[in-house]
Amino acid sequence: MLYNIVFKHVMGRRAKETIDLSSTLADIWRVLSEEERELIKKNARFVHYKKNETIYIEEEQPHDLMCLLKGKVKIYKSGVGGRTQIIRMIRPIQYFGYRAFFAREPYVTAASAFESSTVCLISMELIENMLRKNGNLALFFIQMLSCDLGVADNRVVNLTQKHVRGRLAESLIFLKESYGLEEDGATINIYLAREDLANLSNMTTANAIRTLANFVNERIISLDGRKIKIIDEDMLLKISKIG
Repeated sequence: MLYNIVFKHVMGRRAKETIDLSSTLADIWRVLSEEERELIKKNARFVHYKKNETIYIEEEQPHDLMCLLKGKVKIYKSGVGGRTQIIRMIRPIQYFGYRAFFAREPYVTAASAFESSTVCLISMELIENMLRKNGNLALFFIQMLSCDLGVADNRVVNLTQKHVRGRLAESLIFLKESYGLEEDGATINIYLAREDLANLSNMTTANAIRTLANFVNERIISLDGRKIKIIDEDMLLKISKIG
């Protein structure tokens, strides 16, 4: 079933789009009862964020389950000396922003739109009430949290035990698996600034630039501005694994 949704832009502009919640939120929709689906339809909000616009900040109190419908979102944390560490990159259709609510704590990270993005927000109080009555929905969230924990564990190993080359290769593979490739079958379908790529790989921007140049010289990748084309994926995977 289709629903006309009014998207509220933070600058006050509005635009109507048609959203099929049953397909857009298919993974969660299938475990809901008809009554729960009606509650979601009545309470879901859709917000459009401009590129680089903040979605939430560290220490803010969590209120909503968020699902990225369109665009790309980065989850990050400010470190020592103002340096930023990108923790996760969110792709459509992924849920985020809910862990802090379950932990009864404020956000320990921040989130912003990496590009123009549309996010669906559903009250976590509503979700929690549903969880108390719907075991399948509870299992859905347990599985999501378990997957997120596994990703976080791997990230800790990758960012702390691997050398610069391994960390950067890991990030390129991660971006390729998360966002796919363009029509040429080789160019990663996301264009990160060198600083963002460095923040994702836990290294300085200078190290990221130098390592990218080495990968180009070794014919592992090619560069065209922010576009990164993978030439030798097997070698990139090998570097990622050996660290």
